[in-house]
Amino acid sequence: MPLAADVDRIAQETGFAGVVRVDRAGATELDAAYGLADRRHALAMTTQSQLAIASGVKGMTALAVMSLVEEGTLTLATTARSLLGTDLPLVADDVTVEHLLGHRSGIGDYIDEESDTPIEAYLMPVPVHLLETTEQFLPVLDGFPTAFPAGERFAYCNSGFVVLALLAERASGVPFHDLVRERVCRPAGMVDTDFLRMDALPGRAAVGYVEMGGEWRTNALHMPVLGSGDGGIYSTGADLHRFWTALFAGRIVSAETVAEMVRPRPTVPGDDRRYGLGFWVHPTREIAQLEGFDAGVSFRSSHDPARELTVTVIGTTAAAAWPLATVLDAQLLD
Repeated sequence: MPLAADVDRIAQETGFAGVVRVDRAGATELDAAYGLADRRHALAMTTQSQLAIASGVKGMTALAVMSLVEEGTLTLATTARSLLGTDLPLVADDVTVEHLLGHRSGIGDYIDEESDTPIEAYLMPVPVHLLETTEQFLPVLDGFPTAFPAGERFAYCNSGFVVLALLAERASGVPFHDLVRERVCRPAGMVDTDFLRMDALPGRAAVGYVEMGGEWRTNALHMPVLGSGDGGIYSTGADLHRFWTALFAGRIVSAETVAEMVRPRPTVPGDDRRYGLGFWVHPTREIAQLEGFDAGVSFRSSHDPARELTVTVIGTTAAAAWPLATVLDAQLLD
């Protein structure tokens, strides 16, 4: 069955709302949109819709940090404590930028990734409208004891990437959102990618949804009004293709830095995924991946530089993207 027909079938069977894009060797093989971008107003999704990518921003946070490392403003050995001062006293003194980038810091996480609680049930511990700047995340990050000594093992940690955003901002003197815009989005030509306010989404932004009490509600009360280092950016399928192309062409950071960031390290026993610095790596091949999952968001984008192949799926619910991403990965990447 042709790829487009297969995707159409799965999208129809699952009620998928979102976008799917496949690019190979300079040609776009599939660029499709499904469902509604705004259910209240019955606005159709389009391939130009901007969709939230949740933790997909972690790769961009890592690149902003590594650009500061390349210029000498930070080093991989810079300790978090050297820039935190007396803030977040439970972060161990020996936690470094490299530990944070590789999810090996051991710091306590404000989201329990091991919990069986549905992501839709998670609510921020402070009013979401107070979270406009990275500095305003300090109360969210505070009070979580160290889980294990820095460097001991891998444990996925959202807090670590907000801390990285804070370190980058303090070291450079530039607001974190501007760092990502100037050091990642602009050199990549990502003209439709930005941190958008949840309470002022522009017309092309798709709304995320959670199912509660038998009805679909927006995810506005589940998310910071403006995200930071671990989530909150909106993008398009086309921009994500631009991102991967620019990344492996060395236009964001050097080719040597890219190679180090996508060099796979082991994760945890029983999990075949691998991780670099800000990027997931395919279990068996040298394919870099960004992935995001949150209330009203599901996202995976994979890039095989050897074949110049990019596969992106973004959905507007926490479960929407996975059936399509699983099938596309099996057909195109495995």
